[in-house]
Amino acid sequence: MSLQRAVALVGDYKPSVPAHQAIPIALDLAAAHHGVSIKATWVPTAQIQRADADLGCYDGIWCVSSIPYENMLGALDAIRFAREQQLPFLATCGGFQHALIEYARNVLCMADADHGELNPGASRPLISALACSIIDAEADLILEAGSLLHRSYGTKRIREQYRCSYGPNPEYEKPLFAGQLRVNARDAAGQVRGGELQEHAFFVGTLFQPERRALRGELPPLVRDFVGAVSKGN
Repeated sequence: MSLQRAVALVGDYKPSVPAHQAIPIALDLAAAHHGVSIKATWVPTAQIQRADADLGCYDGIWCVSSIPYENMLGALDAIRFAREQQLPFLATCGGFQHALIEYARNVLCMADADHGELNPGASRPLISALACSIIDAEADLILEAGSLLHRSYGTKRIREQYRCSYGPNPEYEKPLFAGQLRVNARDAAGQVRGGELQEHAFFVGTLFQPERRALRGELPPLVRDFVGAVSKGN
């Protein structure tokens, strides 16, 4: 019998969202690669009242795309829980945006850090509108040498799919990435497209959606390594 691990898919499931269609397929491909069994459970943000109680039974957390979340504070609490408990964590698209907000609020003491789309009047719009919307588009990315993301792909330049109009506000890049949180990917213009936490077993976020490779039958390298971290357990 293969090892079984539980993964929480934190977000509000929508069957029409391509990334949501891709995630179970990507996890199955990664599980087969590692010879483990992954039980993935969609956890609506409205159900998260206390992350330690609501998510304590999971071996990994994936904060998924498609926002606004019904309960933004629930999503942020899930991210905080994964970060503080050294739980393998993956965040894609909107999940990555919220991972940045959680880190800014709870680690950098930027209590007013917010999402410019969800709160247009935010005093500190950590997430702001992209100069050019990248909805269902592919773009080249340059990976930071030595990063988990770089090791996952085994190459410094990749091409991935997006579905977003908002991303990290360049105005806050220096303070946001001056400590344990580091940039792991930039686009061709040098804008931040991913980040990861140092001194954490696996805590990676991307603005792009690597899971969509699974819709073409490909094993996404980042999902492969997320499941590898999950399979190791605590």
